[in-house]
Amino acid sequence: MTANMRQRSTAEKHRATVMLTAVKAFAERGYYGTSTSDVAQAAGISQSYLYRLFPNKETLFAALIDHCSARLREAVAVAAATMEGADPERTLRALATAYDAAGGERDALMVLMHAVCSAGEPMIGESVRGCYVDHVEYIREVSGASNEQIHRCFAHALLGNLAPAVGGGSFGTP
Repeated sequence: MTANMRQRSTAEKHRATVMLTAVKAFAERGYYGTSTSDVAQAAGISQSYLYRLFPNKETLFAALIDHCSARLREAVAVAAATMEGADPERTLRALATAYDAAGGERDALMVLMHAVCSAGEPMIGESVRGCYVDHVEYIREVSGASNEQIHRCFAHALLGNLAPAVGGGSFGTP
């Protein structure tokens, strides 16, 4: 094995560790309230090494948005894989239930909530837009739902995200 392959493998492992620890840090304090020093310390690496993995805080947070988005999409994909039939409303309800059950992904949801609030930063805004476009297109593809049905589904999901973000229970289902 070459030194370059070992270095890449180590960097990939450290990136994965940074993603796991950064979720918690950014979920608690958001983009503006979390420093790269906080993230590096939580990941057990130096801040200078963090900057070798991610050139700046905005790049790190954009990668984190992609990471959290993928975690949530995986939760929904499991439900989509078990769906039989072609009734869009039934499919959307099953996907919404899977998304609601992803409450164990609370930190990922909080990162995405903070991301929306930080979308004025160019790279973050681009990642947020990409995240939601990908989710809408995925839901459209697996459900066959109309634009109106997808709109209601996302409105429900975003309202559901708001409850834990503000420390409340549930706003109920439509």
